[in-house]
Amino acid sequence: MHSFQSPDPGFQAAIIDLDGTMVDTLGDFAVALNRMLEELSLPLIEPSAIERMVGKGSEHLIRSVLAHVGAPPTSYERAWASYQQHYLAINGHYSTVYPGVVEGLRALRDAGLKLACLTNKPTDFARPLLEAKGLMEFFEVVFGGDLFERKKPDPLPLVKTCEALGSAPARTLVVGDSSNDARAARAAGCPVILVTYGYNHGEPVRRVDADGYADSLAEAAAMLS
Repeated sequence: MHSFQSPDPGFQAAIIDLDGTMVDTLGDFAVALNRMLEELSLPLIEPSAIERMVGKGSEHLIRSVLAHVGAPPTSYERAWASYQQHYLAINGHYSTVYPGVVEGLRALRDAGLKLACLTNKPTDFARPLLEAKGLMEFFEVVFGGDLFERKKPDPLPLVKTCEALGSAPARTLVVGDSSNDARAARAAGCPVILVTYGYNHGEPVRRVDADGYADSLAEAAAMLS
């Protein structure tokens, strides 16, 4: 484990990503997407292909999946409606909380940091998932990708989340699993730690410009002390 050098050692808050950072949701994606594809009489898709498409919001995911299976773009509206129905029906049933997440959240909270969950996932998907996995209690705010005009890697969601928490970006730690999180954090002026096990569009996460890398959320929290 490496120590973490922040621009400002006095952290006020932490903003944590959801998919690939706190919860392994690939199973949920695979079941919902394949039920959607089956309903539209389209070829099914392997989870390994889905993993490279996750992280830029559900709209991007649906369009990427449709392109992957050779469906026309005109099928998007029907696919999106089908996906929402199937995802909400199984949300959390085929996903697991990563090791060290609860311990890490508890350590960050015990250190006096205010916590936010910021995800590109729609809010109506994110909140029930956090509830189902027993993680909601840790967060002061939960913001999904539908609540702002732009999604990560744009810095806007991070800037708005810092405003909601009342924290300065330089004193707000971002923890995520992909280049989306790191690029948004850099542009917003937030320090960023990336976990090494999530979904980074098929690319090695340690190649992404970040302030630190951790094998668990508990390790990321320990890097601050």
